[in-house]
Formats: sequence, C-alpha cells, structure tokens
Amino acid sequence: MRTLGLDVGTKTIGVAVSDGLGLTAQSVTTIRRTSLKADLAALADLVREYEAERFVVGMPFNMNGTEGPRAEATRRFVDTLTQALGLPVELWDERMSTMAATRTLLEADLSRAKRREVIDQMAAQFILQGWLDARSVAASRAHDDDDDYDPET
Repeated sequence: MRTLGLDVGTKTIGVAVSDGLGLTAQSVTTIRRTSLKADLAALADLVREYEAERFVVGMPFNMNGTEGPRAEATRRFVDTLTQALGLPVELWDERMSTMAATRTLLEADLSRAKRREVIDQMAAQFILQGWLDARSVAASRAHDDDDDYDPET
C-alpha cells in the first residue's frame, strides 16, 4: 500500500510517496498552487500514478504544540481533500520538517535556487518518513507483545 505525504503551504504542496512496502519515502514533486480545483486534480493524478491508498499531511503546529491559522487552513484543506478524493488522510506533526530538509540540502551543498526548488518535496519526504517510522515501531511493539503471549499461563 502506497501513501502520499504532503507538505501543504500557501503557494506550494510538496509531495512524497512511500515504497510499496511502506518502509521508505521518496520525494516526488512540488505542486505550484493556482486554485483548489487544480490542486485537487494534480493530487488525483498522483494518486492514480502511484496507486496511493492514503495521504499523510503535515500538520503545522506551533512550537508550543498549539494550533494557529496555518493549522486551521490545513484542516480545511484536509476536509476538502477527503471529500474530493475519498481517501483516508492522517495528520502528522510537521514541526521541524522544513528545518531538517533545509539542513539536509545544505549538507548536500545545493545552490540556493536548487534548494528553493526542492525544499517542499523534501519536507514532505521527512513528514512521510516520520509517519512510516512511527508505524513501523508501533507494529514492532505489537508483534513483540504478541510474542509474550503464552496461552498456557
């Protein structure tokens, strides 16, 4: 099952996709936002292309964990996305994802212009990878708990 990770901004939407096993996230593209209808059409095309079955959308919490105007706008976008495409959407705390993506791109010695071109899709990749890693840990813990089960005790 593939998942699309989204970093939703006011001007762009960074997009990443998981591999078929749900282990790794790869950056895909940056959608330049022109209208809600065009945004949804572009995302629908990506859902078909990658046979995605869900979205993980970065939730822009404030550093203190509260929700501000950007979080409210993201929730409205998620509601519209869910209604339009009918796929489940999970929210994932995106704090620090853009900072981590920027650090990675700086370490790769990319020019400022190239960083600006790929930063949103890299942030989407960090968001999606964080979600995938958390699911993997949760699944591992559930499996470990099952191993502890002894029907004879």
